[in-house]
Amino acid sequence: MAKIIFFRLLIIGLAFWLIETPAYAAAGIEAVTVTTGKQGGQTYTVTIQILALMTLLTLLPAMLLTMTSFTRIMIVLSLLRTALGTGQAPSNQVLLGLSLFLTIFIMMPVLDKVNAEAVQPYLEEKIDAVAAIEKASEPFKQFMLKQTREADLELFIRISGNAPLESADNVPFSLLLPAFVTSELKTAFQIGFLLFLPFLIIDLVVASVLMSMGMMMLSPMIISLPFKLMLFVLADGWSLIMEMLAASFYVS
Repeated sequence: MAKIIFFRLLIIGLAFWLIETPAYAAAGIEAVTVTTGKQGGQTYTVTIQILALMTLLTLLPAMLLTMTSFTRIMIVLSLLRTALGTGQAPSNQVLLGLSLFLTIFIMMPVLDKVNAEAVQPYLEEKIDAVAAIEKASEPFKQFMLKQTREADLELFIRISGNAPLESADNVPFSLLLPAFVTSELKTAFQIGFLLFLPFLIIDLVVASVLMSMGMMMLSPMIISLPFKLMLFVLADGWSLIMEMLAASFYVS
């Protein structure tokens, strides 16, 4: 046991000695180096850029929920599953995957614009990182403004205590994000209400028939589920839902 502890201490000491050696110290990467460009802009070392990118990746789920069509799609599909009464079919993983890829499909024009105006110029070193972020935020801002109700935007402007804005272009992200999410929640629940109506009618009809036949101990859900599934399949429900969700963003 004493030999093991001795060898561990020896290895740790050797590692610290190598780090303090000038030859190894010179091979390290400088933590922060700021370079001033010809036009006065400042750029950072690759190390800091990678750190910023990794930090941004941790915020990616929040950005997906608050800046894209993902929230509306996921809520509508979840309400549809509840209206059908199928329990956990489709599973949460299936709904998440479907919502994610449908979000990519809907957001593709925005992503193409971000790539053309921000990503490619930055990779070609025509603009710096700060300008690239500003240019990348503009397409998302325009998309979010088209989906946001004026009443929700005015609500958060009133709550924040700011003066009324002259135009939509002056709306900051700190006000646009909560207004956009609120509008998406309202729209999703409105669509979910319309989806519930036909299945609710089937449940009421089946419950009334069973009550009139005296079958009060038999659950109406067991009888109505096959009829709801048959209605949904005959109406080509999945295609209609996907088309409706995509059109709800393009028409806006």
